[in-house]
Amino acid sequence: MSSPGTEAAPAAAAYDVDRIRWHFPALREGAAHFDGPGGSQVPDAVATAVVETLTSAISNRGTVTPAERRADRIVVAARAAMGDLLAADPAGVVFGRSATELTFHLARTISKDWGPRDEVVVSRLDHDANVRPWVLAAEATDATVRWAEFDSETGELDPSVFAALVSDRTRLVAVTAASNLIGTRPDLPAIAEVAHAVGALFWVDGVHATAHVSTDVAATGADFWVCSPYKFLGPHLGVLAASPALLETLHPAKLVPSSDAVPERFELGTLPYELLAGTTAAVDFLADLARPDASLPRRDRLVASFAALEEHEDALLADLEARLRAIPGLTAYSNAKRRTPTLLVNVDGHDPQDLRSALADRGVNAPAGSFYAWECSHHLGLGAAGGLRMGLAPYTTADDVDRLATGLEEICESGR
Repeated sequence: MSSPGTEAAPAAAAYDVDRIRWHFPALREGAAHFDGPGGSQVPDAVATAVVETLTSAISNRGTVTPAERRADRIVVAARAAMGDLLAADPAGVVFGRSATELTFHLARTISKDWGPRDEVVVSRLDHDANVRPWVLAAEATDATVRWAEFDSETGELDPSVFAALVSDRTRLVAVTAASNLIGTRPDLPAIAEVAHAVGALFWVDGVHATAHVSTDVAATGADFWVCSPYKFLGPHLGVLAASPALLETLHPAKLVPSSDAVPERFELGTLPYELLAGTTAAVDFLADLARPDASLPRRDRLVASFAALEEHEDALLADLEARLRAIPGLTAYSNAKRRTPTLLVNVDGHDPQDLRSALADRGVNAPAGSFYAWECSHHLGLGAAGGLRMGLAPYTTADDVDRLATGLEEICESGR
């Protein structure tokens, strides 16, 4: 599942899922969690970082008091951590309440000079957070929206679709790095080439992908990359990464006395310092997943750990798919060649919410719905109901997979 253009992984130790799980207090409740695409469980180090920040003297950023300096160190450290995770310049890392909020905020800013002759391209594969902000921005400026359709049978979104849509009027192309509903991972560098050839900006929703694959924003060709730490073991907030030079050209609505420096000009109000400390802790935890050489730079350790994580998740996914696809009447919608360890299914004669409830009774957490992938679910013919979604995470074990597969086999057998 490795991303094109990313670095080769340094040698790493074997992936020890039992060691990793020990750090997740929530797992002691006993459930098998396949709900990671909606938000992962949190390791102890992240919770500790949040608590220690909340219980330490802290104030608005500054250089005079220890409390001011502590706040400043936390912000600087969080930007550096996200820079390492995304292979991005920390000076272009922006924090916000969520990826959705950041996309809306930047969409309003980027579209300020759009007009009736301008066009924006969005995809049916995406979460609505990377669709509606651009659609609404186009409506507000009389710009035209063009839709990139994916193949509902294979789940593939071919770059040639974008080549047929863009023109010299295209101002921005928005697409996901991985579908949060069916896991499809489009060829981002190829789509970026199409967008940049006509002078358009390339906005990538990396919320689902960042949790599973080693990310190098520049290698993908993205001008903007948004993600959410709570999908990769961290707290609830959003992150935007872009080049500082590009951010310098954008001027969002802001309070008069607030900083006009990049990236602060895009951050509304006081930052949540405790959540930033938790984000840094989450990145550090990810860097140690495979116990690589501690003397290596954090970016190298992240690359090594993600390589081991992908191998772990791929093996579990292969076992899970082999069993689920053998269930009579089951339809799987996650069929793309390149995808995250995410499965969306339905079973004839079973409401997905009933499947969800029956699995919950067996201690298996696998939610059902369309998960804000409104266009994607409707394009698949599933409407708002969607399907049963199962996603793997760094703490998923073979026993978890067996519990899920056995549970679904029993539920469907008894239903027949």
